[in-house]
Amino acid sequence: MVKTPWPDGLRFAFGTLTVFPVRVSRWDREAARGGMLLAPLAGLAVGVCAGAVGALLVAAGASALLAAVAAVAVPAVLTRGLHLDGLADTADGLGSGKPAEEALRIMKQSDIGPFGVITLVLVLLGQVAALAQAFGDGWARGAVTAVVAATVARLALILGAVAGVPAARPEGLGAAVAGVVPKVGASVVTVVVMVAAAGAGALIGAGESLRALLAVVAAEAATDGALRHCRRRFGGITGDVFGALAEVAATVALVVLSLGG
Repeated sequence: MVKTPWPDGLRFAFGTLTVFPVRVSRWDREAARGGMLLAPLAGLAVGVCAGAVGALLVAAGASALLAAVAAVAVPAVLTRGLHLDGLADTADGLGSGKPAEEALRIMKQSDIGPFGVITLVLVLLGQVAALAQAFGDGWARGAVTAVVAATVARLALILGAVAGVPAARPEGLGAAVAGVVPKVGASVVTVVVMVAAAGAGALIGAGESLRALLAVVAAEAATDGALRHCRRRFGGITGDVFGALAEVAATVALVVLSLGG
């Protein structure tokens, strides 16, 4: 049986995925396994902050659009923009049409190319529009939407780190966490997140509960498709791809959660 140091895993999750002042004491694969399995908890914390800021703005009389912009900005700040940066780099690598080695070199460059810029603009616009719809239906619905989306975004990281997914490079975050999560563990955490999302939606209504559940399913399906494509193009996972998966999952979840208000 593989033992996972949960306290070290929790520090790994918050120390690598957020700006919260948590000191990571272990960087080995056991700590990485725990960190990836507990990643949704880091997402929950980020989502609560985003949802609270948006809800407070709505309660203070701000527009739903302003609340949505704030709710999108908070996760970017609390993650140092790493997921958005990974999304842009992955878009540049995929958009280049180059072989894997050359595409990976493009992704490592510090600048952002046209594919990355276009992808960032469209994704952020989509996220803001979806959250504006949710906050327009009330502060509670907007807050729950922000929390569920942020949690699902970190659930996507588990899929990228599941056993059998190779690293595209021998170094970096991708290599550190590639294949560390057992498939059974990934399935258990996914079910837990699905139940929790449905429960959060139920606080607003039965229809919201079903919608939240569908959001998790849709986000996971989109993540799986994006991961398969990146594996074919790059030969495996990288830190940038992890960021891209998180943003894909968050965006799909937000779109589903914004519908039918």
